[in-house]
Amino acid sequence: MKTGCKEFGDIKEEAIFEEPLLYTSYVAVCEGHESNYLPIKGMEHLKGVLEGKLEEYNENIASMNLVLFDQAMEHVSRIARIIDLPCGSALLVGVGGSGKQSLAKLSSYILGYDVVRIVVTSSYNMVDLKTDIQTMFIKAGAAGTQLLFILTDGQITDDKFLVYINDLLSSGWIPELFPKDELDSLLGKVRAEAKGAGYQDTPDQLFEFFLDKVRKNLHLSLCFSPVGDAFRFRARMFPGVINCTSMDWFHEWPRNALEDVA
Repeated sequence: MKTGCKEFGDIKEEAIFEEPLLYTSYVAVCEGHESNYLPIKGMEHLKGVLEGKLEEYNENIASMNLVLFDQAMEHVSRIARIIDLPCGSALLVGVGGSGKQSLAKLSSYILGYDVVRIVVTSSYNMVDLKTDIQTMFIKAGAAGTQLLFILTDGQITDDKFLVYINDLLSSGWIPELFPKDELDSLLGKVRAEAKGAGYQDTPDQLFEFFLDKVRKNLHLSLCFSPVGDAFRFRARMFPGVINCTSMDWFHEWPRNALEDVA
């Protein structure tokens, strides 16, 4: 990079290597401006914005006692950047208790997304998961709601669940997800919108429009732990988990973060 700077002549090294190197689009929105992808002014400025949103979250959704030290704010910015993209899904890897779920919830709230969780019981099976995914598709595709589906490795009681998750990530569609009559009804709901977007009134074109809408509006946040063999095994068996997500590693918190929390 230093060699590259010399080739351009008038670029100052300090500007290139300036820290913190964090770009966000949500800071502009939180301050009442158009969404612009810009560098933050400083960590204190970012902390002020995030603490304001956290306070809002605690008042409107549920109480979440978070300490926003630098690494936590960086993770929020990364998660928000990933799920703000069309088809953007995040794979958060870290040991239990590192804040993966809490920071994903805060990120989705900042972007105005609805969080979806599944309630896993001892009898929860593939049919129940399919029903939950159908509900997400109806909300994301027919209603046009932006959703973040948060799934932890503890909720995967059967590795077969990942067959659906892998399909969702790689192609956006699960074969035979809806019976034909239900799918036709859903396509009927988006017919007018699809025509307005320039799609033809044929089943294939309507389905393409519906699926495109689902992929833009339904985002996943997989919260996995690297401890043990399960993560390695699942990554090999279901390549979409790695290939079709953006990874964010939650490393050990540094001492100043631990002191802040304490």
